[in-house]
Amino acid sequence: MTIRRLRPTCPGFESTKSLNRRFGSSLRSVPPFSAPPPFADPEVLMAQLKDKDDRISLLETKMAAQQAGYEAQKRLNQQMMEMIKRMYPNEVFPNVQDP
Repeated sequence: MTIRRLRPTCPGFESTKSLNRRFGSSLRSVPPFSAPPPFADPEVLMAQLKDKDDRISLLETKMAAQQAGYEAQKRLNQQMMEMIKRMYPNEVFPNVQDP
């Protein structure tokens, strides 16, 4: 027996014709790739670009402030760990790496 003979008997197998009937109308409703792109007002596009640029700048500023906060917290944690090690010189503390 060949695979071709087995395929139609497999559950869930649909012939190409039935698939074309099922999806044919939805495929025809899609415009062809050669259709010209819809017109967009250049002023609207420029306003959208400016808005995106502004949002990106704001996010970059927030990320820089967040990174500065992380660095300050890291320095504080290191200072506290040094103080604890001086207070308890005989203790062995695990060396935890920052993520």
